Amino acid sequence: MKLSELKKPEGATRNRKRIGRGNGSGHGGTSGRGHKGQKSRSGSNKMPVWFEGGQMPIQRRLPKRGFNNPFHKNYQVVNLSDISRVGKTDSLNPEKMAELGLISSAKKLVKILGNGELSFPVTVSAHAFSAKARQVIEAAGGKAEVL
Repeated sequence: MKLSELKKPEGATRNRKRIGRGNGSGHGGTSGRGHKGQKSRSGSNKMPVWFEGGQMPIQRRLPKRGFNNPFHKNYQVVNLSDISRVGKTDSLNPEKMAELGLISSAKKLVKILGNGELSFPVTVSAHAFSAKARQVIEAAGGKAEVL
């Protein structure tokens, strides 16, 4: 079989619907738009998706609650138990943590939390530390460096 011998299966293509070309075409008169109403008028396809025909829109009917802080920081969390599971290392920074699979991205902020134990000294570099995490790291002989 050659590329030039390929043919579309029967019924794969249809003739386009020619609208407004007289009643004999089957699409004359109202041209498939029905009688009267907003959708029969020209420009009806420019209505926004959320428009509800003049009814009070749902985004205005629903109550607004809460507050979104524009200065909120989302941290990737690493527990001390995760660090001890990795094993002995000299230092840990976001790039190394991402490489070891402790965090998803080295470009995002990292916070170290104090859940777990640490039995070896390690220098941890992160954007934030909990008070307990800092205390446990320093008690094990390591350092907690804020980036």
